[in-house]
Amino acid sequence: MAIQPKIKSSLKPVNLTSQTLFLKPLKISTPFISFQPKSSYLSIHSPATTLKTIQDLPKLKLSASAADSILSQEVSPTHKEKLGVVVKPMEKPRIVLKLIWMEKAIGVGLDQVIPGFGTIPLSPYYFWPKEDAWEQLKVLLESKPWISQKQMHILLNQATDIINLWQDSGCNSL
Repeated sequence: MAIQPKIKSSLKPVNLTSQTLFLKPLKISTPFISFQPKSSYLSIHSPATTLKTIQDLPKLKLSASAADSILSQEVSPTHKEKLGVVVKPMEKPRIVLKLIWMEKAIGVGLDQVIPGFGTIPLSPYYFWPKEDAWEQLKVLLESKPWISQKQMHILLNQATDIINLWQDSGCNSL
């Protein structure tokens, strides 16, 4: 990696007076970007182009009342856009079955899912066929008074279906 010992500055102080600014066109040796105030586009000028002097630009005079009317025209759009906030409805906490599917056993457990927070384990995993996982799950659900009968039946039916599926898959060859 080579380091230049001397770096020449491309910026030099310029003494501009009103006479030199209005009488001579400015010449630019490097490309630059300019914004035209009346139009809505940007243009890039190459080094060969010459800038217009301030005398060539249109002269603008604004009074306070004219400025207010121009600002009010710019602020108020032609069509009004309705803005709103969409609020998602709060989801209820729910109870889900958690499974560990293994070759010689299946584990069934319960978790409570709280939206926006995560999961909270409600039970350890009960393993089938080493212990009666379905019966232990039923006792646990009955001990929770805040779980409805309908929800308890749904969870026990799901556990039954999963245990039967595991048995039918031939994984329980002991």
